[in-house]
Amino acid sequence: MQKEIEQRLSNIEKALGAQTSQSLGSESRHYDEDEIDLLALWNVVWQGKWIIIGITFVFALASVFYALSLPNIYRAQALLAPSEESQGGGLSALAGQFGGLASLAGVDLGGGSTDKSVIAIELMKSRRFVNGFIHKHGLLVPLVAAKGWDRNADRLILDSEIFEEGSGKWVRDVSPPKTAKPSDWEAYKYFREIFVVSQDKKTGLVTVSVEHFSPVTAQQWVSLLVSEINMFMRSREITEAEKSIEFLTQELKSTSVADMRTVFSQLIEEQTKKVMLASVRQEYTFTTIDPAVKPEEKDSPKRSLIVLLALILGGIVGLITVFVRHMFFVNGSQNESAE
Repeated sequence: MQKEIEQRLSNIEKALGAQTSQSLGSESRHYDEDEIDLLALWNVVWQGKWIIIGITFVFALASVFYALSLPNIYRAQALLAPSEESQGGGLSALAGQFGGLASLAGVDLGGGSTDKSVIAIELMKSRRFVNGFIHKHGLLVPLVAAKGWDRNADRLILDSEIFEEGSGKWVRDVSPPKTAKPSDWEAYKYFREIFVVSQDKKTGLVTVSVEHFSPVTAQQWVSLLVSEINMFMRSREITEAEKSIEFLTQELKSTSVADMRTVFSQLIEEQTKKVMLASVRQEYTFTTIDPAVKPEEKDSPKRSLIVLLALILGGIVGLITVFVRHMFFVNGSQNESAE
């Protein structure tokens, strides 16, 4: 009986040993196959190394010519701070005291939580302001027709296929409804591509920037933009305040209630102060902290980055070409052997 048990245990051990050896042998074969596949993959790449190098070289050479053909773009920017008047100024206290009565009378004191710098920023982005700015300063030609900048002559290079400088005519070949001379819609789109205005939510500081082929043009346009928005907001404030004064004066004459006459008198006084401040302060909405200067270094294009990306792309295209070529070669050889 004991011998039979020992015999069975011996048979079980032999069976387990055989299975283990088969399993190890199978794993070894799989490992060998993976190693062979990786080796074959490397062989394919090595055999096609000249194709990869050639394609990568072509991409690199093309990217160099392309990068050198791109004109330099310069960016000028100014850093602004909202002025006291744009955040309510001296009217804040009066707005808290008589805001309700003033609103009933149809007068906006501009105090409280009103932040006119936010309104000014949105106005700078509006079609009305941008198109008015372009027309007022005659910026349509340098905005649309410029294609580069002559550093030695310090002048813009205009595209003769868009604008004839000699005759002063637009000669663009465009499809309807577009016309040879760009419309206000097109001019606005062109300007918004090079113009950025943003506000830091933490500090409240505002950055105005313009990109252009000419560093001089970029600097001039930023300075003009800051001046124009301050002038626009000043004119708007003066007009509104003068209308308020006219209305309040009529109400003052028509009422006999002493308290209301006091309120109207104080409102007229504050609106008069607003007109005075707006008239004497050139930087009414934004105070310039760091004015725009002529940039001496280009902002774009990043030529080294263009070449680097082209090298990577060329290498990838080269690898794909080699693998596709190898696949067709292997499939063709198998088809010929089958026949």
